[in-house]
Amino acid sequence: MFSDVPPSMPAGLLETQAGVVSTGQLTGSDVAIELAKKRVRAGRWQRLHRGVFAVFSGPVNRQAQIWGALLRCGTGATASHVTAAELEALCERIDERVHVTIPAHRRVRGRYEGIVVHHAHRLGQSRHPTKLPQRTRIEATVLDLVDVSETGREVEAWIVAACQTRLTVPTRLAAALAARKKIKWRGMTEAMLLDVAEGAQSMLELEFLRSVERAHRLPRGDRQRRLAARRVIWIDVDYEPFRTRVELDGRLGHEGAGRFRDRRRDNRATVGRTWSLRYGHAEVFGTPCAVAAEVSLVLRERGWAGTAVPCGPGCGLPSASP
Repeated sequence: MFSDVPPSMPAGLLETQAGVVSTGQLTGSDVAIELAKKRVRAGRWQRLHRGVFAVFSGPVNRQAQIWGALLRCGTGATASHVTAAELEALCERIDERVHVTIPAHRRVRGRYEGIVVHHAHRLGQSRHPTKLPQRTRIEATVLDLVDVSETGREVEAWIVAACQTRLTVPTRLAAALAARKKIKWRGMTEAMLLDVAEGAQSMLELEFLRSVERAHRLPRGDRQRRLAARRVIWIDVDYEPFRTRVELDGRLGHEGAGRFRDRRRDNRATVGRTWSLRYGHAEVFGTPCAVAAEVSLVLRERGWAGTAVPCGPGCGLPSASP
């Protein structure tokens, strides 16, 4: 794969760095910088950035692009933001550029084509100690993305994705948040981490918690309750004292084999005289007041002594409630 690699090149370096080296790494080997330039002109190597070479011809894959950006940015350079999220499989590639964070005291000069450079004061603490290419820890990555989010929905999406995929947990995110002096959306992020810690594991579940349950003062349900019988059953929201469950159908977990699991769970609940209500994004995001009215009606019929409260002047709850 690698063309004209000198035997004095450090063992494993090219494999580790996806075939990308800097002029600083060439120094001391029997490959002079001028010779490297000749190999580029001959089409055997490729120049990715100033002072950075791919020692092969042909397509440059994503790993090589990221290594090229890190070597171009120099000492302490660390993949961050959406690039670190991409490396951790937190998201698909959503930016063709490579996001790199460097220590705050350093400044970059010249052109950095295809690279977005960020600065950080505590990069040594936020950088993952072992993973390659160098990247920020998942908690730092999530908070970096929160900090550059333009809407609250984006903030929710990053936090939920990180916790739902079990890349991190709310307590670790909260600790990382407390260590940051400045960050956008701090209040919302703290509140969200509390919600996720309560068991809400998706955007749909968070919306139900806030816009249906809390906004209309319904009783607090148990979230992501695990029932173990012959098969493990997960219940999204369980109002156990009133033998009522709410299942929230997002795309994940409710397709294919998930449909059969849902049927078995609902049938078993019916046999046990527990009622199940099922809602999707359209109901919870589109008509939360109507959902609250319906849940409230069922809970009252099942023994709840409380009363749902309108969430505001335009709430549809009064007309929907008996």
